[in-house]
Amino acid sequence: STLLTFGRELGKTTVECSDTPGFIVNRLLVPSLAEAVRMLERGVATVEDIDTAMRLGAGHPMGPLQLADYVGLDTVLFILQGWHEKIPECGALQCSRNFKKTCFRRETWKTKQEKDFISISN
Repeated sequence: STLLTFGRELGKTTVECSDTPGFIVNRLLVPSLAEAVRMLERGVATVEDIDTAMRLGAGHPMGPLQLADYVGLDTVLFILQGWHEKIPECGALQCSRNFKKTCFRRETWKTKQEKDFISISN
């Protein structure tokens, strides 16, 4: 309550959430990043098509794979593994067996510093 008041006094919009892994934003965001990787692994669409679809179709400023690369693929993996240990019954928090293999084939990506996630050849 004190933090909510403090945030409002700073002119910020505040939200309230119980203490749960990821709170609201990251709890919704990180599983969607993992699902984008699973779609890529299954060959549903290319990196560019997944990212373009979410930018245009959902109004996101960047696609989920570009965002995962921006955040750091190692960070996304670490978060998913930690949450899966705390909430193993939640399937959305599981990363695929191939997550590391798919995400860390860096030779086919631009560098993280370029903030661009490009096609992974199959």
